[in-house]
Amino acid sequence: MEELTYIAKRILQMIPVLLIITFVIFFGMRLIPGDPALLLLGNRASDEALAAMHKKLGLDQPLITQYFLFLKQCITFDFGDSLSMKTSVTGLFRQKAVITVSLTLMTIFFAMLISFPLGYISGMMHDRKIGAFIDSLSLIFVSVPEFLIGLIMLIVFALNLKLFPVGGWGTTVPEHIRSLILPSFTGALGTAALVLRNIRGNVIDVLQKDYVDFAYSKGLSSWRIRSSYIFRNVMISTVTLLTMRMTYMLAGSIVIESVFALPGLGQMMLNAILARDYPVVQGTVFLFAIIVLVMNLITDVLYSILDPRVKLN
Repeated sequence: MEELTYIAKRILQMIPVLLIITFVIFFGMRLIPGDPALLLLGNRASDEALAAMHKKLGLDQPLITQYFLFLKQCITFDFGDSLSMKTSVTGLFRQKAVITVSLTLMTIFFAMLISFPLGYISGMMHDRKIGAFIDSLSLIFVSVPEFLIGLIMLIVFALNLKLFPVGGWGTTVPEHIRSLILPSFTGALGTAALVLRNIRGNVIDVLQKDYVDFAYSKGLSSWRIRSSYIFRNVMISTVTLLTMRMTYMLAGSIVIESVFALPGLGQMMLNAILARDYPVVQGTVFLFAIIVLVMNLITDVLYSILDPRVKLN
């Protein structure tokens, strides 16, 4: 019952946060120089044509009226049609979200596949050469920008070896998977390096705890000590870091999608900002905000599952 009460309170707390976000999105977009009507009609458009387009787009109304219309759209999840693409914003979001979410999930999968075993080995053998080598390797991938790693991946594996497509999304499921491997592995290297270092530090810290020594003195098996005493405690902060990186990848997918020409949400957002496409930018950022808030709530719930000492209240 306490857990349900906590979740209900957190959902209610999201409302003022989302209101602030709508305010920032709406007025922030209008601070960017440029007229959507002028971009749609061209520089040679007459004043009469611009005025007619302003009226059609609802830009002739006072800003406060436009803001309340946007609030109504947020409540109904109906953000109208894109100014530049002439189609429903909600439909565009669903279409592009499939690509970005697939990219994010595959990136997290690769990051966990790399970081969990290497981070654990590096922590358990931190005083040996193998531990120092893994730690140094992680520092390299933390420091190198994603776009540079992506370009190297493209040159080596797409252009030279021709193992993967240079860009695009494909039309079939196998083509979708092949098109995601290089970009997701590129994004995974930076995330894996951060998670690896986090796991390594936590393993070293947990190994120094008295309850680990006590578990060994009781004669418990090494497997049980590693899974129940070491790895489970390490996972508490690791889950938080992975969730933060997941939200970062969802919202910050512009670089990866631009390098690999993936038509996802990042590319759509970039094009919409350049085109002053208010409905697309406002609707997409608002939906992103909801996803981030929900993921933060899920992280808190996972915290209480991984660590019984953490109570949801």
